[in-house]
Amino acid sequence: MRVTAILLAAGQGTRMKSSLPKVLHPIAGKPMIWHALEAIKQSTTEKPVVVVGHGAEAVTKYLGDSAQSVLQEPQLGTGHAVMQAESLLKGKTDLVVVCYSDMPLLRGETLQALVETQKNNNGPISMLTVHSDHPRGFGRVIRNADGTVSAIVEEYVATPEQLQVKELNVGGYCFDANWLWGALSRIPKNHKKGEYYLTDTVELASKDGLAVHATVMDDLEETIGVNTRVHLSECDVAMRRRINHQHMLNGVTIVDPASTYIEVGVTIGADTVIMPNTYIHGKTLIGEGNVIGPNSIIRDSKIGNRCKVLASVMDGAVLENDVDMGPFARLRKGAHLGNHVHMGNFGEVKDSHLADGVKMGHFSYIGNAQIGVNTNIGAGTITCNYDGEKKHATEIGADVFIGSDTMLVAPIKIGDGARTGAGSVVTKNVAEDTLVVGMPARAIKKLERKTK
Repeated sequence: MRVTAILLAAGQGTRMKSSLPKVLHPIAGKPMIWHALEAIKQSTTEKPVVVVGHGAEAVTKYLGDSAQSVLQEPQLGTGHAVMQAESLLKGKTDLVVVCYSDMPLLRGETLQALVETQKNNNGPISMLTVHSDHPRGFGRVIRNADGTVSAIVEEYVATPEQLQVKELNVGGYCFDANWLWGALSRIPKNHKKGEYYLTDTVELASKDGLAVHATVMDDLEETIGVNTRVHLSECDVAMRRRINHQHMLNGVTIVDPASTYIEVGVTIGADTVIMPNTYIHGKTLIGEGNVIGPNSIIRDSKIGNRCKVLASVMDGAVLENDVDMGPFARLRKGAHLGNHVHMGNFGEVKDSHLADGVKMGHFSYIGNAQIGVNTNIGAGTITCNYDGEKKHATEIGADVFIGSDTMLVAPIKIGDGARTGAGSVVTKNVAEDTLVVGMPARAIKKLERKTK
């Protein structure tokens, strides 16, 4: 059976008070509409249709090939919005799922249950409802004696008796496609707002003697829609709680979930401990047995196993296994620390590879550099890689000892086993097993390398 989703994303979102289209505001690192698209994947078989309006160009650009888009202009209500998809879908699908793009907490499992309800429904509509003492402006669901739904009454027109109804319309529907297209043309224009409401299809079906069934949701959080920045924050907190919960079920220790921010798409291995005030963003992959934080920020990075990242920042960086860094260390894009590397406090690495066993002291900057195994980088070492126009490379061999406050003026090569004295300014290549000192540094003797 062919099942297609229509996502409604045309609203202006005026209460957000933003130039960014509402459905592109992020929840846990992804736009709201991304979450909606993910939710519909497991319950549909065809490419979804997104009805766009306000900010149509930006929304369509974001969607790319993930969905078909159709413009609703002017915007005359939800029923009118679904009408815009008829030309794309008529005769090409059996069931149509309709939901809102500003409900990022709606789960795929919930939509799958909705579709299953409709597959077993002889009538043309199944819908999602929830029981709550806090209506949040949702329409009331009116039932027949046999339990089927007879109507949805919007809050602003409900009678006092109807306002006492605790079952609320969530805004998720599954329609028999062939019935839907004909019903849309029968929706009456609302006399107060001049719009066509999709909810009126329920009453149309009921008057035709056709069954409308409801799937009652258990999780009230799923029903949160975003109309203001307050709602946006509520959704983000709920999504963060959901994400953290899943990581903990997978064997990750999160010491204080309330102060830990982990975005969608982050992977964390078992027995890793996430300390408080840690933020993990983007496409980050963290292995097993690590201790991350407290007070660390990690974005689009890869961390191996048994690493310690204390109060540090990583952005586009890679750690192999058993790396120890921080506090207050910073890895910028292209930083790659090998196995058993130690990086002290207030250090910074960018576009550089520190091979296995490198020890990097505090207050150092390493940029555009390749550093060999078991080399020691003394405190205050600087690779002077930028001449005002271009970046230049520094190559440091294996088993090198760079003294504190050494300035390495790139482009430059330091051979295996070499040493620099404290405070040296090295402007020329240094041969293997050579000690250099001074400003500018000069070779003073040949060294005998110790073997381990």
